[in-house]
Amino acid sequence: MCRWLAYSGTPVLLEELLYKPEYSLIDQSLHSRMGVETTNGDGFGMGWYGLVEGDGELPPGRRPSVPVLFRGVGPAWGDQNLRELARSTSSGLFLAHIRASTGTPVQQTNCHPFRHEQWLWVHNGAIRGFETMKRDLVMAVDPRLYGSIAGSTDSEVMFHLALTFGLEEDAVGAVERMVGFVEATGRRHGVEDPMQMTVATTDGEKLWVFRYSSEHHSRTLYVSTALTALRQLYPDNPTFAGLSDETRVVVSEPLGDLVGAWNPLPESSYGIVEEGDDTLGTFQPQEP
Repeated sequence: MCRWLAYSGTPVLLEELLYKPEYSLIDQSLHSRMGVETTNGDGFGMGWYGLVEGDGELPPGRRPSVPVLFRGVGPAWGDQNLRELARSTSSGLFLAHIRASTGTPVQQTNCHPFRHEQWLWVHNGAIRGFETMKRDLVMAVDPRLYGSIAGSTDSEVMFHLALTFGLEEDAVGAVERMVGFVEATGRRHGVEDPMQMTVATTDGEKLWVFRYSSEHHSRTLYVSTALTALRQLYPDNPTFAGLSDETRVVVSEPLGDLVGAWNPLPESSYGIVEEGDDTLGTFQPQEP
Protein backbone atom coordinates (compact mmCIF):
# COMPACT_ATOMS: atom_id res chain seq x y z
CA MET A 1 0.00 0.00 0.00
CA CYS A 2 1.55 3.38 0.96
CA ARG A 3 3.13 5.36 3.81
CA TRP A 4 2.38 8.95 4.72
CA LEU A 5 3.25 11.68 7.19
CA ALA A 6 1.40 14.79 8.39
CA TYR A 7 3.03 17.61 10.36
CA SER A 8 1.49 20.61 12.12
CA GLY A 9 3.40 22.95 14.40
CA THR A 10 6.52 25.09 14.53
CA PRO A 11 7.88 25.61 10.98
CA VAL A 12 10.71 23.18 10.25
CA LEU A 13 12.75 22.20 7.22
CA LEU A 14 11.04 19.33 5.41
CA GLU A 15 14.21 17.26 5.61
CA GLU A 16 13.89 17.14 9.41
CA LEU A 17 11.12 14.57 8.98
CA LEU A 18 11.63 13.26 5.45
CA TYR A 19 15.33 12.35 5.77
CA LYS A 20 16.86 12.80 9.21
CA PRO A 21 14.95 10.44 11.58
CA GLU A 22 16.18 6.89 12.02
CA TYR A 23 13.09 5.52 10.27
CA SER A 24 12.35 8.56 8.14
CA LEU A 25 9.69 8.56 5.45
CA ILE A 26 12.43 8.20 2.82
CA ASP A 27 13.84 5.21 4.72
CA GLN A 28 10.33 3.74 4.76
CA SER A 29 10.18 4.04 0.96
CA LEU A 30 12.85 1.32 0.92
CA HIS A 31 12.37 -0.48 4.25
CA SER A 32 8.82 -0.17 5.55
CA ARG A 33 8.49 -2.13 8.78
CA MET A 34 4.71 -2.14 9.19
CA GLY A 35 3.31 -1.83 5.68
CA VAL A 36 1.82 -4.47 3.43
CA GLU A 37 4.85 -4.02 1.16
CA THR A 38 8.37 -3.29 2.39
CA THR A 39 9.07 -1.06 -0.63
CA ASN A 40 7.05 2.00 -1.60
CA GLY A 41 8.64 3.13 -4.85
CA ASP A 42 5.72 3.98 -7.17
CA GLY A 43 5.95 7.72 -6.81
CA PHE A 44 5.87 10.28 -4.03
CA GLY A 45 4.51 13.68 -3.22
CA MET A 46 4.45 16.57 -0.78
CA GLY A 47 2.00 19.37 -0.19
CA TRP A 48 2.82 22.27 2.08
CA TYR A 49 1.65 25.68 3.18
CA GLY A 50 4.37 28.30 3.24
CA LEU A 51 4.81 32.05 3.31
CA VAL A 52 4.58 34.01 0.09
CA GLU A 53 5.22 37.68 -0.64
CA GLY A 54 2.88 39.84 1.41
CA ASP A 55 2.04 37.17 3.98
CA GLY A 56 3.87 39.14 6.65
CA GLU A 57 0.65 41.17 6.96
CA LEU A 58 -1.42 38.11 7.90
CA PRO A 59 -2.25 37.51 11.56
CA PRO A 60 0.08 35.09 13.40
CA GLY A 61 -0.55 31.46 12.52
CA ARG A 62 -2.33 32.19 9.21
CA ARG A 63 -1.11 30.42 6.09
CA PRO A 64 -1.68 31.03 2.37
CA SER A 65 -4.98 29.59 1.15
CA VAL A 66 -3.52 27.44 -1.65
CA PRO A 67 -0.83 24.88 -0.77
CA VAL A 68 2.14 24.01 -2.96
CA LEU A 69 2.46 20.53 -4.51
CA PHE A 70 5.60 18.63 -5.54
CA ARG A 71 5.03 15.14 -6.95
CA GLY A 72 7.17 12.66 -8.87
CA VAL A 73 6.70 9.24 -10.45
CA GLY A 74 10.06 7.77 -9.46
CA PRO A 75 11.05 6.28 -6.11
CA ALA A 76 11.51 8.89 -3.40
CA TRP A 77 14.86 7.52 -2.25
CA GLY A 78 16.59 8.41 -5.54
CA ASP A 79 15.09 11.80 -6.34
CA GLN A 80 17.75 14.49 -6.02
CA ASN A 81 15.27 17.32 -6.61
CA LEU A 82 13.27 16.14 -3.60
CA ARG A 83 16.40 16.13 -1.46
CA GLU A 84 17.33 19.66 -2.56
CA LEU A 85 13.82 20.93 -1.96
CA ALA A 86 13.57 19.33 1.47
CA ARG A 87 16.81 20.89 2.68
CA SER A 88 15.74 24.41 1.68
CA THR A 89 11.97 24.52 2.31
CA SER A 90 10.32 24.98 5.69
CA SER A 91 6.66 24.79 6.65
CA GLY A 92 4.45 24.63 9.70
CA LEU A 93 1.89 22.38 8.02
CA PHE A 94 2.62 19.76 5.38
CA LEU A 95 1.69 16.29 4.14
CA ALA A 96 4.09 13.82 2.52
CA HIS A 97 3.31 10.49 0.86
CA ILE A 98 5.20 7.58 -0.68
CA ARG A 99 3.20 5.32 -2.97
CA ALA A 100 2.91 1.58 -3.52
CA SER A 101 0.38 1.17 -6.30
CA THR A 102 -2.56 -1.20 -5.81
CA GLY A 103 -2.92 -1.57 -9.57
CA THR A 104 -3.44 1.88 -11.06
CA PRO A 105 -0.68 3.31 -13.28
CA VAL A 106 2.44 5.00 -11.97
CA GLN A 107 1.85 8.54 -13.19
CA GLN A 108 2.02 11.99 -11.65
CA THR A 109 -1.75 12.48 -11.49
CA ASN A 110 -1.99 9.33 -9.34
CA CYS A 111 0.55 10.58 -6.78
CA HIS A 112 -0.62 12.03 -3.48
CA PRO A 113 -1.35 14.56 -2.05
CA PHE A 114 -4.44 15.48 -4.01
CA ARG A 115 -5.45 19.14 -3.90
CA HIS A 116 -8.69 21.08 -4.24
CA GLU A 117 -8.39 24.80 -3.62
CA GLN A 118 -6.92 25.06 -0.09
CA TRP A 119 -7.50 21.37 0.76
CA LEU A 120 -4.98 18.50 0.67
CA TRP A 121 -5.68 14.75 0.98
CA VAL A 122 -3.49 11.64 1.39
CA HIS A 123 -4.62 8.03 1.76
CA ASN A 124 -3.12 4.66 2.58
CA GLY A 125 -5.25 1.62 1.81
CA ALA A 126 -7.67 0.71 -0.94
CA ILE A 127 -11.30 0.29 -1.94
CA ARG A 128 -11.68 -3.44 -2.47
CA GLY A 129 -13.61 -4.08 -5.68
CA PHE A 130 -12.95 -0.55 -6.94
CA GLU A 131 -13.08 -1.62 -10.59
CA THR A 132 -16.54 -3.12 -10.02
CA MET A 133 -17.88 -0.09 -8.19
CA LYS A 134 -15.96 2.68 -9.94
CA ARG A 135 -18.76 3.87 -12.23
CA ASP A 136 -21.27 4.17 -9.38
CA LEU A 137 -18.76 5.95 -7.16
CA VAL A 138 -17.59 8.42 -9.77
CA MET A 139 -21.12 9.22 -10.92
CA ALA A 140 -21.95 10.29 -7.36
CA VAL A 141 -19.32 13.06 -7.44
CA ASP A 142 -20.75 16.57 -7.66
CA PRO A 143 -20.71 17.57 -11.37
CA ARG A 144 -18.91 20.78 -10.41
CA LEU A 145 -16.03 18.65 -9.05
CA TYR A 146 -16.05 15.83 -11.60
CA GLY A 147 -13.82 17.62 -14.10
CA SER A 148 -11.01 18.03 -11.58
CA ILE A 149 -10.50 14.27 -11.19
CA ALA A 150 -7.20 13.99 -13.06
CA GLY A 151 -6.00 10.47 -12.20
CA SER A 152 -7.38 6.95 -11.93
CA THR A 153 -6.98 6.06 -8.25
CA ASP A 154 -9.59 5.12 -5.69
CA SER A 155 -7.89 7.62 -3.34
CA GLU A 156 -8.71 10.60 -5.56
CA VAL A 157 -12.32 9.43 -5.98
CA MET A 158 -12.60 9.16 -2.18
CA PHE A 159 -11.39 12.75 -1.88
CA HIS A 160 -13.92 14.05 -4.39
CA LEU A 161 -16.73 12.10 -2.76
CA ALA A 162 -15.78 13.61 0.61
CA LEU A 163 -15.85 17.07 -1.00
CA THR A 164 -19.25 16.22 -2.50
CA PHE A 165 -20.57 15.20 0.93
CA GLY A 166 -19.48 18.43 2.62
CA LEU A 167 -15.77 18.19 3.51
CA GLU A 168 -15.39 21.96 3.53
CA GLU A 169 -18.19 22.46 6.08
CA ASP A 170 -17.98 19.30 8.24
CA ALA A 171 -14.83 17.26 7.60
CA VAL A 172 -15.58 14.38 9.97
CA GLY A 173 -19.18 14.03 8.86
CA ALA A 174 -18.21 14.21 5.18
CA VAL A 175 -15.65 11.41 5.49
CA GLU A 176 -18.14 9.33 7.47
CA ARG A 177 -20.70 9.83 4.68
CA MET A 178 -18.10 9.02 2.02
CA VAL A 179 -17.22 5.73 3.73
CA GLY A 180 -20.88 4.92 4.32
CA PHE A 181 -21.60 5.46 0.63
CA VAL A 182 -18.68 3.26 -0.45
CA GLU A 183 -19.79 0.47 1.89
CA ALA A 184 -23.41 0.71 0.71
CA THR A 185 -22.23 0.61 -2.91
CA GLY A 186 -20.07 -2.40 -2.10
CA ARG A 187 -23.05 -4.26 -0.67
CA ARG A 188 -25.03 -3.65 -3.85
CA HIS A 189 -22.18 -5.15 -5.86
CA GLY A 190 -21.55 -8.07 -3.53
CA VAL A 191 -18.19 -6.70 -2.34
CA GLU A 192 -17.43 -7.59 1.27
CA ASP A 193 -15.47 -5.18 3.47
CA PRO A 194 -14.70 -2.67 0.70
CA MET A 195 -12.99 0.09 2.70
CA GLN A 196 -9.44 0.09 4.04
CA MET A 197 -8.04 3.50 4.91
CA THR A 198 -5.88 5.78 6.89
CA VAL A 199 -6.41 9.36 5.68
CA ALA A 200 -5.07 12.82 6.42
CA THR A 201 -6.72 15.96 5.13
CA THR A 202 -6.21 19.63 5.90
CA ASP A 203 -7.55 23.04 4.92
CA GLY A 204 -4.34 24.84 5.91
CA GLU A 205 -5.55 25.58 9.43
CA LYS A 206 -6.68 22.27 10.96
CA LEU A 207 -5.49 18.72 10.33
CA TRP A 208 -7.92 15.77 10.33
CA VAL A 209 -6.73 12.15 10.43
CA PHE A 210 -8.78 8.96 10.15
CA ARG A 211 -8.19 5.25 10.73
CA TYR A 212 -10.92 2.86 9.63
CA SER A 213 -11.58 -0.35 7.69
CA SER A 214 -14.78 -2.26 7.01
CA GLU A 215 -13.31 -5.39 8.63
CA HIS A 216 -12.07 -3.35 11.63
CA HIS A 217 -8.46 -4.36 11.03
CA SER A 218 -6.98 -1.12 9.73
CA ARG A 219 -3.50 -0.16 8.59
CA THR A 220 -1.27 1.32 11.28
CA LEU A 221 -1.37 5.00 12.25
CA TYR A 222 0.53 6.77 15.04
CA VAL A 223 0.33 10.22 16.65
CA SER A 224 3.24 11.88 18.42
CA THR A 225 3.01 12.41 22.18
CA ALA A 226 2.28 15.93 23.41
CA LEU A 227 5.42 18.06 23.53
CA THR A 228 4.85 18.97 27.17
CA ALA A 229 5.06 15.29 28.11
CA LEU A 230 8.06 14.61 25.85
CA ARG A 231 10.02 17.48 27.45
CA GLN A 232 9.38 15.96 30.87
CA LEU A 233 10.53 12.54 29.66
CA TYR A 234 13.57 13.90 27.82
CA PRO A 235 14.56 17.27 29.33
CA ASP A 236 17.95 17.24 27.60
CA ASN A 237 16.66 16.57 24.09
CA PRO A 238 17.30 19.76 22.05
CA THR A 239 14.73 18.84 19.37
CA PHE A 240 11.81 19.11 21.76
CA ALA A 241 13.04 22.40 23.20
CA GLY A 242 12.73 24.10 19.82
CA LEU A 243 9.15 23.08 19.08
CA SER A 244 5.91 24.65 20.29
CA ASP A 245 3.40 22.83 22.48
CA GLU A 246 1.04 22.76 19.48
CA THR A 247 3.39 20.59 17.39
CA ARG A 248 2.08 17.18 16.27
CA VAL A 249 3.25 14.53 13.83
CA VAL A 250 0.98 11.79 12.49
CA VAL A 251 2.64 8.88 10.66
CA SER A 252 1.83 5.52 9.13
CA GLU A 253 4.65 4.10 11.24
CA PRO A 254 6.95 5.64 13.88
CA LEU A 255 10.01 7.58 12.77
CA GLY A 256 12.14 6.12 15.57
CA ASP A 257 12.26 3.92 18.65
CA LEU A 258 12.14 6.67 21.31
CA VAL A 259 10.13 5.22 24.19
CA GLY A 260 6.89 7.09 24.82
CA ALA A 261 7.08 9.20 21.67
CA TRP A 262 4.37 7.52 19.59
CA ASN A 263 0.79 6.45 20.28
CA PRO A 264 -1.34 4.28 17.97
CA LEU A 265 -4.55 5.92 16.84
CA PRO A 266 -7.35 3.57 17.97
CA GLU A 267 -9.25 1.42 15.50
CA SER A 268 -12.25 3.21 13.90
CA SER A 269 -11.31 6.67 15.14
CA TYR A 270 -10.50 10.17 13.96
CA GLY A 271 -8.30 12.93 15.32
CA ILE A 272 -8.33 16.69 14.85
CA VAL A 273 -5.10 18.66 15.33
CA GLU A 274 -5.89 22.31 15.91
CA GLU A 275 -4.91 25.28 18.05
CA GLY A 276 -5.59 24.45 21.68
CA ASP A 277 -6.75 21.01 22.71
CA ASP A 278 -6.77 18.32 20.04
CA THR A 279 -9.76 16.02 19.53
CA LEU A 280 -10.01 12.22 19.41
CA GLY A 281 -13.35 10.69 18.45
CA THR A 282 -15.04 7.51 17.24
CA PHE A 283 -15.43 7.14 13.49
CA GLN A 284 -18.91 5.97 12.47
CA PRO A 285 -19.75 5.61 8.75
CA GLN A 286 -23.11 7.02 7.66
CA GLU A 287 -25.07 6.50 4.49
CA PRO A 288 -25.56 9.97 2.96
